[in-house]
Amino acid sequence: MSEPLPALPPVRAPVGATPTVRRRLALQRSRPLLIRAYALLLGEAGLAGPIARRRAARFAVRSLPALVTVAVGALVALRGFESAAGWGQVAAMAVLAVALGALVWRRVARAAAGEQAGYREQLELGSLFVVAAYAVAQSASFGHAESAFQPVVYLVMAFLVAFLAPGVGAGLVALAVTLEALLWAGRGARVVDLPEAVVHAGFVTVFAVLYYAVLAGQVAASRRDERLAIERRMKEIDHLARAFRLSVAAPDDAQDPAERERRWSEGAVIEIEAAVGGALEVAVAALRCHTCALFWLSEDEKTLTLLDCRSPSEAVGREPLPAGEGPLGGAVRRRSPVRLHGEVKAVSYYADGTRPKALLAAPLVDPRGGHVRGVVLVDRMEPTPFSEAEEKLLVTLAAEILRAVGAERLMKDVRQTRAEVDRFYRSIERLNRTRKLSEVYDALVGVASEMVTVDFAAVALRDEVDPSKVRVVRVAGGEGERTGAAGLDDLEFAMGDGCLVSSAIKIDDVLPVNALDPAKTRVFGSVCLRGLASLKIFPLKVGERSIGALVLGAKRAGAYGRDAVQQLLVISMHAAQSIDRARLFDQTERLATTDGLTGLTNHRTFQERLDAHLGQAQRYGKRTSLLLCDIDHFKSVNDTYGHPVGDQVLRGVARTLARAARGTDVVARYGGEEFAIVMPETDTGGAMVIAERIREKVGQLVFETEQGPLKVTLSLGVATFPDDGTQKPALIERADACLYHAKRHGRNQSVSAASLRAPRRAAV
Repeated sequence: MSEPLPALPPVRAPVGATPTVRRRLALQRSRPLLIRAYALLLGEAGLAGPIARRRAARFAVRSLPALVTVAVGALVALRGFESAAGWGQVAAMAVLAVALGALVWRRVARAAAGEQAGYREQLELGSLFVVAAYAVAQSASFGHAESAFQPVVYLVMAFLVAFLAPGVGAGLVALAVTLEALLWAGRGARVVDLPEAVVHAGFVTVFAVLYYAVLAGQVAASRRDERLAIERRMKEIDHLARAFRLSVAAPDDAQDPAERERRWSEGAVIEIEAAVGGALEVAVAALRCHTCALFWLSEDEKTLTLLDCRSPSEAVGREPLPAGEGPLGGAVRRRSPVRLHGEVKAVSYYADGTRPKALLAAPLVDPRGGHVRGVVLVDRMEPTPFSEAEEKLLVTLAAEILRAVGAERLMKDVRQTRAEVDRFYRSIERLNRTRKLSEVYDALVGVASEMVTVDFAAVALRDEVDPSKVRVVRVAGGEGERTGAAGLDDLEFAMGDGCLVSSAIKIDDVLPVNALDPAKTRVFGSVCLRGLASLKIFPLKVGERSIGALVLGAKRAGAYGRDAVQQLLVISMHAAQSIDRARLFDQTERLATTDGLTGLTNHRTFQERLDAHLGQAQRYGKRTSLLLCDIDHFKSVNDTYGHPVGDQVLRGVARTLARAARGTDVVARYGGEEFAIVMPETDTGGAMVIAERIREKVGQLVFETEQGPLKVTLSLGVATFPDDGTQKPALIERADACLYHAKRHGRNQSVSAASLRAPRRAAV
């Protein structure tokens, strides 16, 4: 058998010779150019495309009023309307009328939709009116210099100034003056015609200014009268709210408590006025009286003031009347109705001395306490006495009026109670959200200030280590020297010294029980408080133990009522729990960030602080130095004296480092007997000064042991950012190298990276 033929590779499709391909590509290159040209000119976003055409159409429509104004104004300046009316003048006036009509129709439609006219729309409309007025005046001149219709220009200008914005009015006056100047120039700019042009321009300006001034004066007077009327009404509502005892503090969550209170009082007064008016209308219809009036008794029960009245007489006075005189005074004193007939004398509520023939007065007696709130009065001018049934009806109406007032008072009480409860729970929530001690102190003082009047506040706590001592941790208010509060911050006193604060903490109760003079009583240790008329001290209790006290003072006597004291006592208990929780949080935070043996910053926190300080130094172009130190021969200390003595040495050296370092430095235990200090904004020279001071202080330490006194020394290495390293690992490595250089060359010395570089530079 013959062997099978080998498989042939697949045949490629012919693509043509190179010249053929080039000819095809040449034919195809022109098509993209045509497409791009078409897209540039007639495409969707082309120069003459649909979008451009729509924009051009909108621009033409928006520019039409300005074009008409310019065209007609030019005709006016060229005196085109002075000649006999021809097709040109008629066409110009027709275009002007169409443009004016279109703008007026658009403004009416927008006004119906509640849309205000903008400056551009006002200017377009006003300009068309101005050139139209000039065109009409010029058409009626019949070739003469002065037109009989020239006053039309002044009236139109006054009308426009009255209804358009002041800036638009000024622009229209400028347009009119410009047209007058162009008209004068069109007549040859002759000097003889100048006075006429100046007079016309002056009249236009004077009409506009005077009309605007008169209109502005009228508007200002109207606004002033309206404001005064509103103020009078608001004063009346405020007076009635106090008379009806409807005033109440607005809730703390109100965006504007004063505005919320004003609106609520206004609504309550309006409701009461409506109820009173309805009751008086019923009395007039049912009792067939001449006058029916409600008089309200003042809080001091000395005067009666007319609140509402139904009477055909204009002589009913609104001045306050003495509460102890006449029939009204008799109803107030007796707390029962007064019925009179015949020639009633001593009627003081008529200013002209009118004497009714019959009178009936019923007091408004509050069922809660039997206090008289006012008097409802009816009278007749006919000698027809009021019957007993009519008296019962008036008493019933008086009770209805009092019930309406009582309902609004009840709403006020409910609202006030709700506001107090909401404020109370928000205060507790605010305390529960605190995490740090400073936040708890601020929240406690702030919450107390929201609940009661606080002119002085302080928080005092028992020392955690030594509970026999009390320290003032927060003071607010007090005006320093004037109250004796100066120097109270961090004041420490003993629990058993007998002052009010220590006594309140000791007995776990609110002090003082009775009012006393804080200026004559020791409040904090030996410190008294001056200028305060009220003082309360609330113990801060956690379970059965008191951890401190909240001290509140006010300049007003009786500032802390029973209900407020009870609420503040509960708040103090929650605050004590928040303080205890914050202390635990601080303790946990300290354990997480500090070394348990030395109390210094631990290694992890040291690394984080070093990163932060290096980043800050890099951002602001500052220097930061790193100091690493090691206790010399510390292993032999442990081997010779034992680990307890070694721990004592570590704690002593740590205390020395912390005291010798600055407040901005970070002192940390790096590991074992090694310590580290981060010194921000410190160059090598400054760091070496601090290093030497630390070395000398440690060298002066003496530790008492069973084998005798013990002294230790330190070796220190210093490196500075960015001179000795721009990255943290390099900086730590350089400081560590300096430390070990100090140890290898005798110990008890400070070595900087700069000092190690100096010999190499000299060698080079």
